[in-house]
Amino acid sequence: MEKKIITSPSIMCADLLNLETSVKALEDIGIDALHIDVIDASFSPSMPLGLDTIKRLRAKTSLDFDVHIMSTNNDWFIEQILAIGVQQISFHYETSLHADRLVNLIKRKGVRAGLALNPATSLSCLDYLLPQLDQVLLMLINPGFAGDAGEKQAAYSEQKISDLAALIRQRKLSTEIQVDGRVSLESIPHLIRAGATNLVLGSTSLYIPGRSLLENKKLLDAAIQNGKLEKPESM
Repeated sequence: MEKKIITSPSIMCADLLNLETSVKALEDIGIDALHIDVIDASFSPSMPLGLDTIKRLRAKTSLDFDVHIMSTNNDWFIEQILAIGVQQISFHYETSLHADRLVNLIKRKGVRAGLALNPATSLSCLDYLLPQLDQVLLMLINPGFAGDAGEKQAAYSEQKISDLAALIRQRKLSTEIQVDGRVSLESIPHLIRAGATNLVLGSTSLYIPGRSLLENKKLLDAAIQNGKLEKPESM
């Protein structure tokens, strides 16, 4: 059975002055979840949304909230996000002293748990934790630097996705592979063929200037379908 590709637009790329309208537009075109970055300005040089904004947004939509925490204080932010009511939380391995504890904390609340990895972080950190994870979020650029036009996808991105997909198959798991960072209409077919199952969408896929959201969604659907036409060589 063909696995569904999950579309998760980044709320950072929406109109932050008109969030309710922006989210309604995303609902209308049939996206799967809202990808919400929670950044403390310490782990990464950015701070797009405050917790109160996310809390108010929760009351305005029934869309799934897929939260990506980029912080040096995962414990506190996870507790705050759980209190808001979300469907999935991913936090970074690089700032987690007790990653196993945090995964258990999230899952005890009935929320899906994910572990986020920076581009250069080895997959070996998943050796023991992978069976407990609902998702692994692979950053394809360094988190928080999306505004830097010179920041390109890591050259080894597709290989890392492919290696993780092979590991998941080998261990007979159903863990999702989410990819984030310069996920463009051009790169999407290659990312899917490598094994990505969840796409974080931004200014190079769903929010491309000069076209409507619906027009970009049709191009996105075509890119996803193109990626399904070929299977990874290791399949």
